[in-house]
Amino acid sequence: MQGSSSDTRTFLLNGLIIMFLGIASVIYEINRWNFSKQIIVYYIIMLLTVFPILLLNGYYPLSSFDDVLNVFLLFNKVGLMLFFATFIIAKVRREFRKRN
Repeated sequence: MQGSSSDTRTFLLNGLIIMFLGIASVIYEINRWNFSKQIIVYYIIMLLTVFPILLLNGYYPLSSFDDVLNVFLLFNKVGLMLFFATFIIAKVRREFRKRN
């Protein structure tokens, strides 16, 4: 049973990250918002939800401000990759809806 508590915590925190990513992605479905507003709101939601989870999950050493800054930079780098993936999916879905 060693490590099961740690595994459960990791599973829970990863699940929360996935949940917030999924829930926040519906922002791109709000057609009355312009794309800039969608991006800004999505980023703020990720900054308030996912970033703190990354700091709490124990994957990254946090012994100095530089460590927190490195996690923040990684958060933004991965966020940009996920943003582009979400953007492409939303764009394809919108085009599909227009045709149907």
